[in-house]
Order: sequence, then C-alpha cells, then structure tokens
Amino acid sequence: MAVLPSMSRLSVRQRLTVTIALLTSLALVAVGLTLYVLESRRIDRAIETSLSQETGEFRALQKEPDPQTQRRFASADRLLEVFLERNLPDDNEELFAFPTSGTPKYQGEYDATLQKSAAFPALVEQLKEKGGTRTLEIDSRTYRVAVQPVRAGTQSAAFVVVHDVGSSRDDLHELMLTYALLAALSVILIAGLASWSAGRLLRPVRRLRDTARGISDGDLSARLEVTGHDDLSDLQQTFNDMLDRLESAFVTQRQLLDDAGHELRTPLTVLRGHLEVLDVSDPEDVAATRALLLDETDRMSRLVNDLLMLAKAKRPDFVSARPTDVEALTHGAIDRARALADRRWLLDGVARQTALLDGQRITQALLQLSDNAARHTQPGDEIGIGSRIQEGSLELWVRDTGPGVDPAQRTHIFERFTRGDRDDEGFGLGLSIVAAIAEAHDGEVVIDDTEVGATFRLRLPTGGQIE
Repeated sequence: MAVLPSMSRLSVRQRLTVTIALLTSLALVAVGLTLYVLESRRIDRAIETSLSQETGEFRALQKEPDPQTQRRFASADRLLEVFLERNLPDDNEELFAFPTSGTPKYQGEYDATLQKSAAFPALVEQLKEKGGTRTLEIDSRTYRVAVQPVRAGTQSAAFVVVHDVGSSRDDLHELMLTYALLAALSVILIAGLASWSAGRLLRPVRRLRDTARGISDGDLSARLEVTGHDDLSDLQQTFNDMLDRLESAFVTQRQLLDDAGHELRTPLTVLRGHLEVLDVSDPEDVAATRALLLDETDRMSRLVNDLLMLAKAKRPDFVSARPTDVEALTHGAIDRARALADRRWLLDGVARQTALLDGQRITQALLQLSDNAARHTQPGDEIGIGSRIQEGSLELWVRDTGPGVDPAQRTHIFERFTRGDRDDEGFGLGLSIVAAIAEAHDGEVVIDDTEVGATFRLRLPTGGQIE
C-alpha cells in the first residue's frame, strides 16, 4: 500500500494547492450537510402538514350533509366513500378507507410493499379507537401513517392517510448526489486554479532561488527582474540590494587583497634584500640596515592602515552623522593644517551653519587635501581652506597656489595608487580616501578649473543640512 507523502515533503506550491483544496472541500461538505438537514426538516414538516390537512378536510366533511340526501351521512362507510370520491392524494401519498366491514379501499398509486404488509392493517387497528400519527418501517422503507377514527353507532371505521417518506426523500437524495458531483468538480477546478495561481505568485521566489544558486556558483552579477508593486516585488528589490552590497563587499575585498599584495611586495623585497646582505659583524652596517628596515616597516604600517580605511568606507557605519557646527569644523581644520608645513595658511570663509555630517571624517578629508596641497607647494606658497552654502549644497574646499593638476590626470586622480607627476611620496591613496569620505556622505569631491594652483572641493547634499 502506497503511503502518501507528508506535507513537509511537498513543495510550497503543492502545499498551497492541497490546503486550498482541503479548505474548499470542508466548506462544501459543511454546506452540503447543512442543506441536507434543512431540506430534510422541510420535507418532514411538509409531510406532517399534508397529513394534518387531509385529516382536517375529512373532519370538515363530517359536518357537511350527504350530497345525495342533503342530510347527515347515514353511515361511516358512506362518509369514507364520498371523501375518497372528492379528494385526490398528493405526491407519494395514499388515502385509505377502512370500512366497518369488508376490504379497505384506497385512492392513489398502488404500493405493494405497503398494502401486502400485515404491519400496516395492524397499526391501523391499533389506532382505530383513538387515532393518531405513527411511523411505520416496512422492508427498509419508511411511511408516515395518520389514522382518523370514524364512528356510527356501535360500528367504527377509519380514514387513513399514508405518506411514503422514502419516496419524498428521493428527490433530496438526487439533489445531494448532484451537489456532491458538482462539489467534486468544483474542488478539482479550484485546486487547478489554486495551483496555477500559486505558480504565478511563487514565480519570483523561484527566480530568487535560481539566482541564489547562480551566486553560489560564483556569478555575482546575477540580478532579479523586479516586476509589480507587491510584497514579492519588495522582496525582489531587497534581494537585489543585498546582492549589490555583497558584490561591492567582494569587489572591495578582492581589491584590498590585490592592492595590499601589489604594494607590500616592494617593501618586503627591500627588507629581504637588506637582510640577506647584512654584515652582522659590522656595527655601522647593522645600524644603517636597522634604520632602513624601521622606515620600511613604518611605510608598510601606513599603507595597511590606509587600505583598511578604504575597505571600511563601504560599510554603513563608516560615517556617524550628527549635527555639526560647520564654522567650528572649518576653524578646527585650518588650525590642525598649519602644523603640516611652513605655508601661508588662509581662512577663505566659513559657513555659519549646522549640518548633519561626521565631523571627524570631514576633518580627516580636509587634512588629507591640505597635506596633498603642502606636498605640491613650496614654503611661502598660499593654501586656503573655507566653507560655504552654495545652491543648497554645503561646500568645503582646500586651494593652493602650486603647479596645479594636469588636466589629463583629473579623470583618474581619485583612483587608488594614482600619483601625480611630481609626487614621489605616499602611496596614491590620499585622494581615494577623500573621495570615499565624500561618497559616504552621499556627496562628491571635484577639482575646480583654476588658472593658478589647484582647488579641491567637497560638495555635500542639502539632505544632511539642518537649518
């Protein structure tokens, strides 16, 4: 005997289809049972009403004169005869006259099961004195029997109404059979529609599964096609956003490893080379090698710190924005920058404004730009720092009177490990860090077109501005 699979082994589509089919079946069964009970009660009431109506009409005839003599009926048999002549039974009903003597007469269709049964006349004889209504079971068939006694002197007769309950219920049984067939067809149709609808609704989930499988195989570029404007569409968009962050994280991680491997290879080679030729018996050689190795170690530490900062720039907690006094931030930046080099430091202007930003990161960016300006200028050159609100944006800048930036380098000067033509120091990460800080604030860093020197400008959106 085959065992049906448990619900946990079915797919979501199959579970939805089975659940809807079961709920529909339960609802239809409940409706069918309710319909059967109500209709059965209605049939029972209709039978009782019909029996009461027939016996009532018979009692009314007893009070009327005989149509032949225009007097009271001379005998019970005559009364029964006249009633049977005047009345026709309803469907599934028979009218019987049990005379004072002789064979009973009836009006209606012949029912062999009833009329050949000994139980029927026995029941009539039992109720002949007081009358009443009883249920009679004959060969698995049910009858409702009402007996109305008729007396004439010392003689007694009986008027009997018999209703075939089983025949009256046959129509109900046919109705319930038709209902059951239609209900079964409805369940099949609803299950098919539910399966089709579930398939359409779960199609985005299947695409999400296939995309996740592709990502597991190494395809980080796979994305879902967002369709509609419902909860599943929101799920698709959220999944795509997650993939964007994952891809960005993998790219950043790969770039960090590549950059670190590329830039650390040279100082490591220098360290190895000097250690290999080191003359441990020569104190001067040991001292010189030690100084050189410490210097290379410092350079590697600075490189690693810069790379780690760029790696963190993609994290949501890279900046911690809070209301910041832009005027105080600008003064603080130029006060710190004066210690970088012997230059003519000027405060170009300040924005007396409070803005929502990370003051420490913005100060770091300004100092990085100031250090860059100091390395491209000579003692006595001018370096200016300032801030302002321009066209709804917060701008902070660092300018210098140095040689400026070659126009050919402006398109990639903010890329990692890009150095200017005259830059022999550093690793080319400073401007990349500035660009990362600006991007983390949903802003940008640009280079102004100037005739003298260079001007690097941070533009932050007005969305972070507090009036």
